[in-house]
Amino acid sequence: MTIRQPRVGGRARSGGRPTLEEVAARAGVGRGTVSRVINGSPRVSERTRAAVEAAVAELGYVPNTAARALAANRTDAIALVVPEPEGRFFAEPYFSDIIHGVGVALAETEVQLLLTFASADRERRRLAQYLAAQRVDGVLLVSVHADDPLPDLIEDLHIPAVVSGRRSASEPLASVDSDNFEGAKAAIGHLLGRGRTRIATITGRLDVYGAQRRLDGYRAGLSEAGLEEDESLVEPADFTEEGGRRAMSALLRRRPDLDAVFAASDVMASGARQILREQGRRIPEDVSLVGFDDSAIARHMDPPLTSVRQPIEEMGREMTRLLLAEIASVDAHHPRSARQLTREQVLLPTELVVRASS
Repeated sequence: MTIRQPRVGGRARSGGRPTLEEVAARAGVGRGTVSRVINGSPRVSERTRAAVEAAVAELGYVPNTAARALAANRTDAIALVVPEPEGRFFAEPYFSDIIHGVGVALAETEVQLLLTFASADRERRRLAQYLAAQRVDGVLLVSVHADDPLPDLIEDLHIPAVVSGRRSASEPLASVDSDNFEGAKAAIGHLLGRGRTRIATITGRLDVYGAQRRLDGYRAGLSEAGLEEDESLVEPADFTEEGGRRAMSALLRRRPDLDAVFAASDVMASGARQILREQGRRIPEDVSLVGFDDSAIARHMDPPLTSVRQPIEEMGREMTRLLLAEIASVDAHHPRSARQLTREQVLLPTELVVRASS
């Protein structure tokens, strides 16, 4: 025998959650109409929407998100995958800014964010098994190297994915990137405008497409000014502070006459500054210094660092927007293997922020 509790004061029956059917009865509409309102469908009149929303508020109805996700073959979760060692992730402001942007974009949704590292083969295999089990609806990939097998694996699994920074000019996945080429070229133009002519560069890892584009922008800036390329002024590094120190030491041994340095990240510029100071070079009197990212490091250096600002938080927001759009496309084109995706390639502008170091 079922005993029904009466409503008190217009609220739902005590001892149980109000149901979709109760909301429909209170609003005087069908169950399907309530579902459309809750899911944000535009196929509902404003009058009906207002009636349903009033009934939801009056009854204290809370949608059963787990059931909705199950019915839609969704998990309401996405993964942020970082194919880098954890040490680099926690040392570089870039990653925290990306996560902040992703968090802002997800704040008005019910989607959960999972963070995972996958720099080693064992981690990649474990991630592949997790993704193959369809435990997330999509993947955000950050800091992907050109030879990383993860994007192709995700593509083979037909999982919606967006990468932060293209792997090449012909990136097949949806991507969000900053204009690394123009940002670097602007930095070189600034240094040339300050009368610097022996401009060195400390590159990031050149298996990262963004680092290669910054090197291309450096070379283009010199070429447009009529200066010949000098490979003795180019030193590769790895986006770390220690890498910046090693590269700066090598450059000074090889070219003690250099009068400016463009480092492809603020972290590397910080390492370069330490070596310049140790060797008695004044900044900017003897050597001008410019970084890339415009992170908190740039603002807190002594002297404050001129840097190319890339909109990192906006990149995180835009990546999330693209991924949610892909997931919605999957929902509309089952099965996953048959989906039609737009695969947008978004390029965001950079800005040179001039400070005392140059």
